Amino acid sequence: MKILYHHRTQAEDGQAVHIRALQDAWRELGHEVVEFSLVSRSRPSEPSYSGANLPAPSRWSAVGRLPRFARELAEYSYTAFARPRLARAIRQAEPDFVYERYAFGNAAGVMAARRTGVPLVLEVNSPMVHELSRTRGLTFARTADRMERYILREATRVCAVTEVLADMLVDLGVDRRRILITPNGVHLEQFEYEDRAAVRAIARRDLELPEGALVLGFVGYYRDWHRLDLVIDALPKLPGAVLALVGEGPAREALEARARERGVTARVRFCGRREHVAIPALLPAFDLALVPAINPYASPLKLHEYMAAGLATLAPDQPNLREVLTHGENAWLVTADDGAALEAALMALASDPKLRANLGEAARRTIEERGLTWRGNAERVAREIARMRDTGEAPW
Repeated sequence: MKILYHHRTQAEDGQAVHIRALQDAWRELGHEVVEFSLVSRSRPSEPSYSGANLPAPSRWSAVGRLPRFARELAEYSYTAFARPRLARAIRQAEPDFVYERYAFGNAAGVMAARRTGVPLVLEVNSPMVHELSRTRGLTFARTADRMERYILREATRVCAVTEVLADMLVDLGVDRRRILITPNGVHLEQFEYEDRAAVRAIARRDLELPEGALVLGFVGYYRDWHRLDLVIDALPKLPGAVLALVGEGPAREALEARARERGVTARVRFCGRREHVAIPALLPAFDLALVPAINPYASPLKLHEYMAAGLATLAPDQPNLREVLTHGENAWLVTADDGAALEAALMALASDPKLRANLGEAARRTIEERGLTWRGNAERVAREIARMRDTGEAPW
């Protein structure tokens, strides 16, 4: 198949990982992928369609610095700017389907795909209007809601990262039969360790962690809502344990203050940001991986990577995570935002290396057996489009 991948993402974060990983998975399966984006540049040597006289990616990044009302207007304006160019790219590339990563206010994909008669698969990672209303706020909330419902309704298929999110999309008007569940994934081959002990030793030296310590690890961009403060609160009850934070984030100052208050400054290690390609080789440094808090509809990328690396993971007991995790089998689940429960769980896991090993082994098996990989997601989407084509189902 030939796939045209459209997105409006410039950030080099988990979004970029998802975009590139899925494209790579399709290529590994023998499909041809061309990338269409007006706000980012493709990797060298990769095919892309962009059109002429486009704004430099750096200009789009400035949108985030505009006042809220102006930012929303700019995000809405992307549709008018991108739709004719995307339609032209579709005619030029002649793909079997268009795959689009949903972005706030962006109806260019559904409009261009419908105009050209090509199926559009829309990947939704969050209920965007709900999320932005809660975080940055929306000036034109009614317009945002109407546009989001239109975009979701018009897509040929909608990929949701969890069943919880799928239910939310149904409430927004999406026919449940048009939804595919495609969680975040991994490239399993990146998490193969011939000599795990050697990799662990190298990773601990790289992260400047003491070899004999019990390492509690977290990877990602940490904010206050990740509740890493609860882990710091528990450290005094965990002699010899170190909290290693691989990444960066706005919560650092508050976490440093919390560590000083609890007298554990030396045991909270800020390891700094690392390129995503380096993460698989660093994860064996951890004895226990942490997802202290997550929103109720997400599929955390870090969770799947912890599992693929064979790590025991501590996570909140909530429906979106129970789609993948079973308490005591492939992870240890605790009541969300409960400091006492988190502390008790950390103490139990810290004192039982066999339990940690069993949880980690089962977590890796879960990834393998359930196909929680980028390749698995690519296959699910391609298989559905092939089924539609073979049965003559119209995309619209």
